[in-house]
This record gives sequence, C-alpha cells and structure tokens, in this order.
Amino acid sequence: MVLSVTGTANAVDSAVERGRRAAEEGIGSVWLAQRFDYDAVALAGIIGREVPGLTVGTSVVPVFGRHPLLVGAQAQTAQAATGGRFQLGLGLGARAFVEPVFGTPFERPAARLREFLTALRAFLADGEVEFEGELITASTPIPGKLAGAEPPVPVLVAALGPQSLRVTGELADGTLPYLAGPKALAEHIVPGLTAAAEAAGRPRPRVIAVLPAVVTDKVDETREEAARQTAFYDQVPSYQRVIALSGAERAVDLVEIGDEEAIAAAVARYFDAGATEVVFSQTDLAGPEAADRTWKLIGELNKQRS
Repeated sequence: MVLSVTGTANAVDSAVERGRRAAEEGIGSVWLAQRFDYDAVALAGIIGREVPGLTVGTSVVPVFGRHPLLVGAQAQTAQAATGGRFQLGLGLGARAFVEPVFGTPFERPAARLREFLTALRAFLADGEVEFEGELITASTPIPGKLAGAEPPVPVLVAALGPQSLRVTGELADGTLPYLAGPKALAEHIVPGLTAAAEAAGRPRPRVIAVLPAVVTDKVDETREEAARQTAFYDQVPSYQRVIALSGAERAVDLVEIGDEEAIAAAVARYFDAGATEVVFSQTDLAGPEAADRTWKLIGELNKQRS
C-alpha cells in the first residue's frame, strides 16, 4: 500500500510507526509518494531499516528536476540500509509540477526518460557510467558502487503512454500504473510493455497496479471525497487518456469503494487483467475506522497470495 505520511510531532517517526503497523497487519510492502516536504527514497530507507522484513519503495520519484547519478546514489543507500528490500519507482510527473517549480521545460519526456534510465541502469549495475545524450550527461569521475547495496535496485516506472511504456519495457524492471483500470491494463499497458521487453531480450516485466481503494459502508460520502482528491488527474493529458482507455469518464470512476467482498473482487479483476502485484492507495479516504478495515483486508489478501 501507499503509505500516507502524517503526524504533527515528527512525521518521520509517524511514518515508521505506520510502516511497523502495516507489517503487523501482514501487508507485504509500503510505498512512498514523492512530495515537497520529505524525500521519498530517504524515508523509504528509514522505514525499511526500522521495520525488518518489510519491502519499501517509491511511487513515484519524478525524473524531471533530478539527475540519474544522484538518484542512483540515493537508491543504493536505501538498498544497503534495508538489506535489499528497496524498490525504486520513477515517473515523468506532470507539467504543472515541473515547469513552474523547477523552471525546467516539460519537453520530450519520453526521450528524457530513456536517457535517465540508460544512465541510471549502468550506474546501478557497475557503479560507473559514461553517458552523453541529448538531454542528460552522466559521468562518474570515481567508482560509485556502494558496498551492501545488493541485489541491484529494481527500477520501476509509472508509465502510461505508448512511448513511455516502450522505454520502460526496454530498460526497466516493470511499471507502476495509477488510475489504469483492468481494461487499460489488459488491452494496452500489459501488451505494450511485454512486447517491448521481449524485443529487447529482457525478462517479462512486473506490472504493479496502484489501486485507489477503501473499505467502507459510507460509499456515497467517500466517493465525494474521492472526487475531490482525484480531480487534478482529470486535467492531466496522460491520465485523461488512460482513464478513457479504462472505460471511465473521470478519475473518481476508478476509485474502488465498498465492503470487503467488493474490494477483494476488484483486486481480482486487476490480477485477471495482467497485474503481477496490486498496491492500494488512498486507504485513508474515509477516516480511521475505514482505514483499519482496509489495512486488515490488504493483509488478508496478501496472506492468501503468499
């Protein structure tokens, strides 16, 4: 599940406690979204070190405004800190959080993703890279391999469009699509990703569906809140496309809200569509009681598939 980071005293301490509780519920992994108040890679490494056995990851760190050598060093540090339980999720982000924030034009995103992944994978594999592309240059003046950062960090990409899926299939270990329903997974994401990986001679990629879902009896009230929280995605072209490919009109149509049986059935539809893993997000949409029910269900579903 994607872990919400809250807390008025110390947000890092609060995140560690929530990670510990997730592990106690039987949840297999927690994922951290990148925000402006904390660093997702650093926080994932802290949680993973403090909570033995829990897999941690980022969902997702945008590549715009970042350099593959710096992200690679962060990822290696988290991997060593967690004893090999860290997973790096990357993404392109959205123009609204790039151009006015970093002053960087949101141009040629697929090309930037390709160059970023090319340099990053070389660095993570060998600790050394000499890469000069059109958009990114990466050169290690001294070796950068970190002792203890084993196995090599898995690299995942929140890819939605045909070009980014092609790049992901060729260069990454899998994808982390959000707001991509079963129809979009089965008909577009899984076939495109798999074909690209096969053409590149790479193993079958992981498909980690990020599913906004909450267990609650207050369906109508929760859907109103879900509509408010997901309205931003209705304005982003890449999400508009994948929402339409999912057979939906708005992002909120892809938020699963209902009792345990309904949510379990929704999860099954994602696996049937080709997902290899499902990560819950927005589990706190309907307050603490609903979050408790949702966490318990995630733990139960995880145990059933283990």
